[in-house]
Amino acid sequence: MEPSLPIIESLVRKIKDEMFSSVDFYSFVSPSPYDTAWLAMVPDATAGSDGRPMFGACLNWIVNNQRDGGFWGELDGYGNPTIDCLPATLACMLALKSWGVGSGNVERGLAFIHANTKKLLEEHHDRCPRWFAIVFPAMIELSQKSGLEVVFPDELEEALTDIFCQRQQLLEREELVNKYHYPPLISYLEALPSWYGTIDEEDIVKHLSEDGSIFQSPSATACAFMTTGNRKCMSNLQALVERFPCGVPSIYPMDEQIIQLNMVDHIQRLGLAYHFQGEIENILENVYSRYMSQVQKPRHSLIPIQIYKDSLAFRLLRMHGYRVSPWRFCWFLNHKDILIHMEEDCEYFSSVMYNVYRATDLTFPGEYELLVARSFARKLLQKISSLGIRDDAVALVPNFHTLIEQELVGLPWMARLDHLDNRMWIEQKSKNSTLWSGKASFYRLSCFHDEGLLQLAVKNYEFRQAIFKSELEELKRWCKGCGLNDIGFGREKTTYCYFAAAASFSLPHDSAVRTMIAKSAILITIADDFFDAKGSVEELEILTDAVGRWNGKGLSSHSKTIFEALDDLVSYMTEKHLHEQGSDIANDLRDIWHETFESWLVEAKWSRTGYIPSMYEYLDTGMTSIATHTMVLPASCFLNPNLPKGKLKPPQYETITKLLMVVARLLNDTQSYQKEQEEGKFNYVSVYMKENPGPGTDIEDAISYMTSMLDQKRKELLEHALMDGLDDLPKPCKHLHLSCFKVFQMFFNSGNRFDSNTELVQDINKAIYIPLEVQTLKPLKPPPGPKKANLTMNAHLGQTYKLPRVKSSFIMQWISPKTLRDDLGKISISLKPKTCFV
Repeated sequence: MEPSLPIIESLVRKIKDEMFSSVDFYSFVSPSPYDTAWLAMVPDATAGSDGRPMFGACLNWIVNNQRDGGFWGELDGYGNPTIDCLPATLACMLALKSWGVGSGNVERGLAFIHANTKKLLEEHHDRCPRWFAIVFPAMIELSQKSGLEVVFPDELEEALTDIFCQRQQLLEREELVNKYHYPPLISYLEALPSWYGTIDEEDIVKHLSEDGSIFQSPSATACAFMTTGNRKCMSNLQALVERFPCGVPSIYPMDEQIIQLNMVDHIQRLGLAYHFQGEIENILENVYSRYMSQVQKPRHSLIPIQIYKDSLAFRLLRMHGYRVSPWRFCWFLNHKDILIHMEEDCEYFSSVMYNVYRATDLTFPGEYELLVARSFARKLLQKISSLGIRDDAVALVPNFHTLIEQELVGLPWMARLDHLDNRMWIEQKSKNSTLWSGKASFYRLSCFHDEGLLQLAVKNYEFRQAIFKSELEELKRWCKGCGLNDIGFGREKTTYCYFAAAASFSLPHDSAVRTMIAKSAILITIADDFFDAKGSVEELEILTDAVGRWNGKGLSSHSKTIFEALDDLVSYMTEKHLHEQGSDIANDLRDIWHETFESWLVEAKWSRTGYIPSMYEYLDTGMTSIATHTMVLPASCFLNPNLPKGKLKPPQYETITKLLMVVARLLNDTQSYQKEQEEGKFNYVSVYMKENPGPGTDIEDAISYMTSMLDQKRKELLEHALMDGLDDLPKPCKHLHLSCFKVFQMFFNSGNRFDSNTELVQDINKAIYIPLEVQTLKPLKPPPGPKKANLTMNAHLGQTYKLPRVKSSFIMQWISPKTLRDDLGKISISLKPKTCFV
């Protein structure tokens, strides 16, 4: 077990050096072959008749960065080319062809296009992404003009026709700059056909950004410069290539904070946050200062990415204790036109709504705007789930339907344990990685698919599993040594208790807090069962008195076993605290346990005598008898920073502790009332019905009342756990309260999983025993070479290629860099199978 720790520490140091030492977050962004190709096509006006590219480094990058499969573009999580490889490969071949270089690259590119177009188009035949419908037809048209013989088989005629028709519908429907479509059409300047209308220099200059770009699109800016010779465009391109000599990104400039926020979110979901606490805090502090200084108003052309960023920032900042108003991302609720647009094009906002929904997990009391945002996001995610995801404005997340299902159908975040959430994310990211949507291509953030980061996550999870297995075995030996295994009654929940403590708390590997909480939970379960059903009133009174005196003399049988195990636990904690902290907490621990035993005795007497307390009386006792404070407060004395000794004094507990006690009791009673009713016991449900008699009052009314109270108390607890200034407790202690609450929410979210002998078995095995299911990306297999055929074409690069004989209606012509510059955006297609192309 321990030998894994040096490996983990070494990986952490390496990742800190690679990911956090550099302030240039653009280093995480993969180059865009499509945009790089367009810069490579820009001629150097100073070269005269010699003809050479202005950005030769871009042309060299294309020559040297063709993938083994013959294409340019991104891979999916299984090592296969994505749909953006089609226009990217055509653009790269076009750039090479323009300058008469790279004949071998072009040959391999053509082979890829002919071998893979059918498969890639079939995957998107029913509805291809908006950007693809605009760019792919244009690249086919430019390839025709250049003399590249891009030919397609007859069976693709319908699919291609549909794509061209979809382009026409898009261009007829959208304006050059439309506030609801991002990126706007003018950012596809290089791909707009002549029939769309004349776009003159005045139109281009009108829409230039201050930095000289066309909506941060390198390809459109390159086209604008070739068309107009605008100096601002040229300066933008020169600055771009100077910063990215090895391939330019698909967006420039990019919002670096989006990269930072996604990196933090990714590290947290992998379960690695405690390795990078300082680095994460530095990033969030910087994000917070800029986030709060910005005026939140819609930038219509950037709506998807704006909401995505604002909701992710809200969630991460609030999770880390920053006070952030929900209106920092809920601003879109005040714009009816935006809401209508989001509903009509919901697939375009899939990752956006996913982030909005997750952000609303952190709702505090009175934040009704978050309830509205949650309802809206849920409705759209349900619709998206039924339609399927094809065209997202921000990111293509692998297995996205699984993530949506987890949020909408599975356990809510409040009921999910961190360790198992980490496992799900690790396994998903080992099989697939997120692709981010550029204007006309996908790109990756290297921090998301960094092999070292994934290796660290796997090693870290396996290390925790090894620790958990060892500690659980030690816990079982302790239970056996104390005689708790052979006590002969009640629920044997040793594994359940340890699983809950280990899987929910993000504690250092060497923390003794896990076993302290687990031992406390085991004793509470056994003692509670003893008071509920096994012990006589006299036995219970004697045991409670013994705990009050902390003297087990005279106890026998089960009472003696329980007290001796309790004494062993309290003695261990007392000695450890005295050794580590220098203070004696023995009396404080004994007082908390005595208070808990007294509450069990009161409830036992109520049950035996048939006395039904008032709602206030029941909850006042029940919040103590649920014993969450008995587990959390003593264990908090061993955190760093630890719980001050004075905070152990009952009943002067902080508000967050009282909230935890109440919420846990209500959760338990909401799901256990039927079982307890059958056993002749009572809980908050039966007490409510007694105080609210009448023909109209039933169990549903009681459950509804408790659910409403739970919802309110849950929000209050969350606010106290995350925000400073509401409780005089160190942050780790408050987080331990939150983790304990999530455990109870997991046990009693929609049933009584704690009393079930089967419902948690799979989760326990995944958390402790079953190895991670991770895999490396599959390498892409080269496509088959050109088949035998008798149709030949001259590629004007000194090579003759043999291609399959297929029917093609595309007319091939040679195009020079000058002609390309003059004719950009003025090319029409000659396909006429449907009236939309006439």
